[in-house]
Amino acid sequence: MYERYYGFREAPFELTSNPKFLFFTAQHREALCHLEYGLSAAKPVTVLIGEAGTGKSTLLRAALDSDMCRHVRCVVIDNPTLTRAEFFETLAARFDIAHNDKSKAMLLGSLETMVRKRHARKEVTALVVDEAQALPDEILEEIRLLANLETPTSKLLPLVLAGQPELAGRLNQPNLRQLKQRIALRCELKPLDLPDTAAYIASRIRTAGGDPANIFTREAVTLIHEHSRGLPRIISVICDNALTSGFALDQRPVDGDVVREVCRDFDLEGAHAAAAAHQKPHLALVAPEAS
Repeated sequence: MYERYYGFREAPFELTSNPKFLFFTAQHREALCHLEYGLSAAKPVTVLIGEAGTGKSTLLRAALDSDMCRHVRCVVIDNPTLTRAEFFETLAARFDIAHNDKSKAMLLGSLETMVRKRHARKEVTALVVDEAQALPDEILEEIRLLANLETPTSKLLPLVLAGQPELAGRLNQPNLRQLKQRIALRCELKPLDLPDTAAYIASRIRTAGGDPANIFTREAVTLIHEHSRGLPRIISVICDNALTSGFALDQRPVDGDVVREVCRDFDLEGAHAAAAAHQKPHLALVAPEAS
């Protein structure tokens, strides 16, 4: 809609897990390194923690698409509301194992046969479970048992558990201590600070073919950070709607008034921390205030 007006080749703030737009802070680079290592080296369990909207799904896709994981064949389960029977039905479907009326034991036997054959071909078979904080204890216990598939020298089915901060609390429960003991790697994504928010916005604009200095004013970027609380998904929502409004108003660059109006529309007025308004870092990648 507004791409040509602002000089973009494509929309810069789409809510898709496109690794092309992945923005690397220091914590993102560290988390990506952990994921790549955990998957490629077949570590038992890797845990990725982050608030909703911090970019966990995008980071997982980037890890799976990386050269380091080119020999990894991965299955992703992203429905946390499954029963035990549904969980195994999903496993069978995702791993392309004929399920029919097979018992759990027969299904697991077929799965082990498959991953052993792949292991013999130097392939890694991995299972990623998203939204893991909402999984019932019985499913987490089944996942722990899957982590026991191994040869004398390596794990056959490395696992990645990705979830919101509640997952960390779940893993501290006494009944899940055996699962926690199998965690080999743990990484966390936290909300962006103001400089990283400015860099995130500039990075996406630049990737889409635009000039960051001509799109948002400094005040606009500061307000976007405050009202989004540094969550990349919400940053993108605010930016996309602010650009739409700016286009309708024939306004370039987009200023703080436009951002305030968008945040009112999305009921984000009370979401920001008051202290953030006093931060004044150097924002070289955004436009100066109009005089």
